[in-house]
Amino acid sequence: MSPGSDTMIMSAMERRNLLALFAALPLLRELDAQSVGELADDIQWFSVPCGMALYSSGEAADALYVVINGAFGIYGAQPSGGSRYLGKLVAGQLAGDVELIAGRARSTTLVALRDCEVARLSSPTFEKLVTKHPHTLRLMARGLAEQVDALQQQNRRPASAPKTFAIVPCDAGPCAAALGADLVACLGTFGRAELISSAQATDRTSHWFHRLERANKFVVYLTDDRPSHWSRLCIRRADMVLLVADAQRDPQRWIALDTMQEVAAAIRTAEMVLVHRPEHRPHRTREWLEAQPCRRVHHVHDREDVARLARLTTGRSVGLVLSGGGARGFAHIGVLRALREARIEVDSIGASSIGAIIGAGWAAGWSYEEMLDRMRRGFVASNPLSDYTLPLMSLVAGRKVSRLLRQQFGDTDIEDLLRPYYCVSANLASGQLAVHRRGTLWLWLRASIAIPGVLPPVFTEKQAYVDGAALNNLPVDVMREDFRGRIIAVDVSSDSGFASELEMTELPPLWKICSHFRHAKASANIMQILLRAGMLNSAATSIAQRESADLLLRPPLAGVDLLDWRSFERTIELGYRYALEVLESAGSKLSTAAESHG
Repeated sequence: MSPGSDTMIMSAMERRNLLALFAALPLLRELDAQSVGELADDIQWFSVPCGMALYSSGEAADALYVVINGAFGIYGAQPSGGSRYLGKLVAGQLAGDVELIAGRARSTTLVALRDCEVARLSSPTFEKLVTKHPHTLRLMARGLAEQVDALQQQNRRPASAPKTFAIVPCDAGPCAAALGADLVACLGTFGRAELISSAQATDRTSHWFHRLERANKFVVYLTDDRPSHWSRLCIRRADMVLLVADAQRDPQRWIALDTMQEVAAAIRTAEMVLVHRPEHRPHRTREWLEAQPCRRVHHVHDREDVARLARLTTGRSVGLVLSGGGARGFAHIGVLRALREARIEVDSIGASSIGAIIGAGWAAGWSYEEMLDRMRRGFVASNPLSDYTLPLMSLVAGRKVSRLLRQQFGDTDIEDLLRPYYCVSANLASGQLAVHRRGTLWLWLRASIAIPGVLPPVFTEKQAYVDGAALNNLPVDVMREDFRGRIIAVDVSSDSGFASELEMTELPPLWKICSHFRHAKASANIMQILLRAGMLNSAATSIAQRESADLLLRPPLAGVDLLDWRSFERTIELGYRYALEVLESAGSKLSTAAESHG
């Protein structure tokens, strides 16, 4: 097999042969040595430090660039202000070619996510190249076609997985070094991995680092516990920064905080790892995030949690999205049992309505048996929707539901859950979907299940929130936004219309209603009508969400009503048996997702 362009570039760099370097660039690989030599004097080769922009949106397109090594983040301006991360360019790819050919200003901003090296071909140099060697346009067209294909498929592909990690300790404690060793061991199951500390890398050149990263699938750099040249170098070379702290320490004592502030680009990808004693549950996560904001937090108690961290950061994880559906949602419990028996680890959970409650329990670390007990006591032994009230705002007062959620989850914050988790609700003020990744868990669960007309909305922060199923009953797209890995979606909603044998335009007299119930005809009550109506708006959205999942599970629940709480055991069994059958063929593909995402 012939070497790839990145291998050829690396070899040329090690020999410090500029001519060989330029000949190895994808755009110039088909040129003869004389042609490359004629262009070499016109090609600029330079470094871009981590955090610096190669070019910015709105600038004139006066050159194209080839990424020799490193990675650039692509950011686009948003109408509301600020910028949005669009993707990544890595070694061997072209940057700025579309605008140069079209003769228009830059439409995006490229920021170095780590120390990078690039080759620059100015507009006159590019004109000379394509005039003498028009076949180079074919190479560019091929690259553009690949980029277009990638954009078309991005909803189904995981985000680019990091190759290099920097572990930044909170203080001089031993937990960061221990975590680094465990992380390398877990990453080693996916490919060769190495842990590097300052003692191993003193006075090393950039070429030594290039060879190190080329020889390993993953490299984990352990920074000093204080600001230093080595700490800054590690962060500049990292695709992902992990802030590691002993959860029992003071959240305000980030000794290495100054190091982070010096490398602004790293903050965009930084994730926090809190190391806990085996017997301690997470409970102060909010304080840590206030002291050092970051993208996401991971809780580590043991090696199993480190393995989850490795999967989540490298695109080898499985995310689970659970829909709403009233009592039909009990099927989610059966699906979770089947996933556990199939040894498919669920690393991240997102959900709506009843799925949000069940998903939160699993994210909190409840066992299957504990889940059964808690849900049976909460929903079967005592119907939570039975505290009827004067229907000024809703049929139900909501006190029983709120009390149930407080009993089950206490004062836990979403950030304190063992697995990454989110639930959704509908913001009545903005008309937009609200995604809850942080804050008081029971409160946002209460919002996520606030069926319009049945339960009163949750009024907080000058906003009003109702059931997430009103806008998005199966929020796969939310999971897809920043999740690396495969997504399983479990949809327990019903596509069948609301059927009734009644023929009327207004309520009949009371005596006819009583007669109707005595003859046991199909009836419709206000609770069923409101529950069904509250999900209609998201019906079309659910179709697209199903297609976006890597694996869709739709248990056969035709005989289970949305309010049939007494069908608890039967609904769980239906979900379990169905999931077992599906996972028998699809489970191996999901459990070995590491192979396809490596």
